[in-house]
Amino acid sequence: MGVWFTSDLHLGHHFVAGLRGYADVAEHDEEIADGWRRLIRKGDDVWVLGDLAASAPGHALGILATLPGRKHLIAGNHDRCHPMRRDSHNQQRQYLEVFDSVQAFARRKIVGEEVLLSHFPYEQDRDEPRHTQYRLRDEGAWLLHGHLHSDNDGSGREVHVGVDAWGMAPVDLDTIICVMDDRRG
Repeated sequence: MGVWFTSDLHLGHHFVAGLRGYADVAEHDEEIADGWRRLIRKGDDVWVLGDLAASAPGHALGILATLPGRKHLIAGNHDRCHPMRRDSHNQQRQYLEVFDSVQAFARRKIVGEEVLLSHFPYEQDRDEPRHTQYRLRDEGAWLLHGHLHSDNDGSGREVHVGVDAWGMAPVDLDTIICVMDDRRG
């Protein structure tokens, strides 16, 4: 049984599909689903660190329901179940039909170290402050996150697990451990 991480799938999102070089959103979505199916097995745990879709989650949840693995969602700013939305409590049920857990952030232990999971990185990703009240405070723990839509896998104690950084597919725990070891070096 493996453990995997990913974020920023943006299934059904025409704008993001275009930014990623896809003329057709269906082709974009199939590329993400193929990457998932190629790597994930039935007993694997997959942590999705937010942003399944741009707005209406039905399309994205429909695709994810067909994919293997036990799925856990750390909600992102585009997910209707994120607590930044006043009606997020009304949205939980539809996400829990596909995900085994849905939360704003989580704590895990990886090779004996505390690791936080959040959609947002610690630091601001733009000049103007955005979503500051939903970002975890950097107190020295490792952080796995999404949100950046960058092909860079992060720096320091922050590891960006978005599909843009990992070839449109989830990244496995062993690779995360290698990144952590390299950055400790």
